[in-house]
Amino acid sequence: MTWLPAVLTLATLALILAVAYRPLGDYMAWAYTSTKDARAERGLYRLIGVDPASAQTWQAYARSVLAFSVVGVLAVYLLQRTQQWLPWSLGLPAPSEHLAFNTAVSFVTNTNWQSYSPEATVGYTVQFAALAVQNFVSAAVGLAVAVALVRGLAFRRSGVVGNFWVDLTRGTFRLLLPLSVVAAIVLLAGGVIQNVAGFTDVTTVTGAAQSIPGGPVASQEAIKLLGTNGGGFFNANSAHPFENPTGWTNLFEIVLMLIIPFSLPRTFGTMLGDKRQGYAILGAMGVLYLGSTLALTAFELAGRGAAPALAGAAMEGKEARFGIVGSTIFGSTSTLTSTGAVNSMHDSYTALGGMMPMLNMMLGELAPGGVGSGLYGILVLAVIAVFIAGLLVGRTPEYLGKKIGPREIKLASIYILVTPILVLGGTALSFAIPGVREDVTKTSIFNPGIHGFSEVLYAFTSAANNNGSAFAGLTANTPWLNTALGVAMLLGRFVPIVLVLALAGSFAAQDRVPATAGTLPTHRPLFVGLLVGVILIVTALTYFPVLALGPLAEGLI
Repeated sequence: MTWLPAVLTLATLALILAVAYRPLGDYMAWAYTSTKDARAERGLYRLIGVDPASAQTWQAYARSVLAFSVVGVLAVYLLQRTQQWLPWSLGLPAPSEHLAFNTAVSFVTNTNWQSYSPEATVGYTVQFAALAVQNFVSAAVGLAVAVALVRGLAFRRSGVVGNFWVDLTRGTFRLLLPLSVVAAIVLLAGGVIQNVAGFTDVTTVTGAAQSIPGGPVASQEAIKLLGTNGGGFFNANSAHPFENPTGWTNLFEIVLMLIIPFSLPRTFGTMLGDKRQGYAILGAMGVLYLGSTLALTAFELAGRGAAPALAGAAMEGKEARFGIVGSTIFGSTSTLTSTGAVNSMHDSYTALGGMMPMLNMMLGELAPGGVGSGLYGILVLAVIAVFIAGLLVGRTPEYLGKKIGPREIKLASIYILVTPILVLGGTALSFAIPGVREDVTKTSIFNPGIHGFSEVLYAFTSAANNNGSAFAGLTANTPWLNTALGVAMLLGRFVPIVLVLALAGSFAAQDRVPATAGTLPTHRPLFVGLLVGVILIVTALTYFPVLALGPLAEGLI
């Protein structure tokens, strides 16, 4: 009976996602390829001076992404630093400069790393005017970049990849906003709160006084999950009963994290005109998701360690409402989708169990990955897989009729090196610089030794991969970690985006090469297995040494 809840939950998820795959995937393809603009969209284009009929080169597309994101960082930073003068500030002071920088970067990069307790740090205006807005548009940016790469593979000798401002508008208003409204209503029906009541003073059953926060939670909860953002309204995130009240809302929140990323392969296949390609990408995502989730669940159900053995189960840090299975499936989903939301504390997992969310992020969050970022990430790995296959059979590799030459493989290679450099470099600097090491070990780490190292490693893994979850035993609200993690988030988000857009431009400029007898079919199980193998091998070779210093060493003690 131990595994029965896990099997039933995963089967239910598979059924829901299978039902949504075709209609949602086709709808997203229509949203980005339709030649007609809604009246409100046309009005917005006139307001910002955009010609929706004009397409951009990859360079212009990249400049638009970067300019929009810089403005977003400045706006969120300014709103935080002037919080005390804003309506519904709840009497809270402005966050410090380094915390405001970290938070602004975090939400603009779709990371939603939080070095603070939200209900005690930011007021309602900052929550809905800064953070919730970025939850929408940062997710829409990821979708836009993914669509641009798909266009690059689909177009012939065009030299353009679409219009960023049109893609941003359509992703926000045609997809994320309507789905979020529906999701928020469902969450309200499930007991998630939505108000501007501020703090309510109550007397507990033991006679103690407690101040209970309210807030516009349901609306932000919906987009934090649909947009694979993850930033919670409360410090306990989705473990808080005001954010996630019951078992069925827990399942619903898992569905919200998965539904768009797992439907995007259908969008990919539809836009290419070959739906089999979408099924191949979906298959690779599904294999990795299932394997990781089952491994994490097995480690936690085994409960290795002195405390779990005495307690009878590894329930430390987990909500009794959800149990081990409800916690591990949620945790695996949030770290495989770049969401970073938590309904249990990953820092309290068993050593090998805690390694799995970290490994999920190290994979590049491809199974199914963040909204947009998961699709373009796995397509870059598909390019590398095809290149390797081409070397094995001794012919020029090609993917979907586009040749993979030196330029394409260089861009893909640099892409997969960016986050490991940030993760390993940031972790190393935290312990190598004398003054920084003293601050990290004496101020930030409360669990010295192997686990303390794992906490720092997890933080940089989460930041560089734009996830946002944490081993919460680490105190990250310090000048060094706020700044270093902020830089890791910026580079981990935008360097890969520029590389992906350059790759899209390179493909878009090519004509399509006809398939021959030597062409590797990329819609069959052989390619799915090759793609999964490349993802695992690249990750294992890159991160195994540092994992051996942290969670693996801890798990073998």
